[in-house]
Amino acid sequence: MKLYGFPPSPNTRKVQAVAAHLGIPLEFQLVDITKGRSRTPEFLSINPNGKIPVLVDGDFTLWESNAIMHYIAGKKPNTLWPEGARARADIARWQFWQAAHWHEGCAGFLWENLVKKLLGMGDTDMAVLKKAEEAFHRDAAVLDAHLAKHQFLATGTLTLADFAVGSYLHYAVAAKLPWERYGNVQAWYARIEALPAWRETKPPM
Repeated sequence: MKLYGFPPSPNTRKVQAVAAHLGIPLEFQLVDITKGRSRTPEFLSINPNGKIPVLVDGDFTLWESNAIMHYIAGKKPNTLWPEGARARADIARWQFWQAAHWHEGCAGFLWENLVKKLLGMGDTDMAVLKKAEEAFHRDAAVLDAHLAKHQFLATGTLTLADFAVGSYLHYAVAAKLPWERYGNVQAWYARIEALPAWRETKPPM
């Protein structure tokens, strides 16, 4: 299987971490989004959305990082994506929450406080950052309350849900995420950071 991605991207990193945790080898193809490589005709032929990551397995091409996580985890029996409708629905619930809710605040901070500076795209837009802060606190409160009662997000053990939701938090300091008041989130993320697969796939920035 070949993964097209950009290592600093949280969506690329969470896929790589799942594969590493399960011992499933991936051939990696760098797509440098800072140089517009995800907008080339060649890349758009495998993902017309122009987004990374993309997985190619023989004649099967798959985009959307959470779907890629499901596919990789479906290659062998494991507890990250266990059998059973209820368990998988519980895990998927948190992955959908990550994409529909958690992403808004986290990605806003990453873009305004980190990515724009790295790419020389101007100053922080304080109006955008204010909206990101409101979204972050809205969703961090939900996450923190859940983690007050659970060590991990779903099924009582480490799953794909934890890799998905935790993927942004590597940048908590650099992007100035306002997570100081959320002790349960910090303790949970520390457990994820201790995983060998998470350390192995640490972004180079």
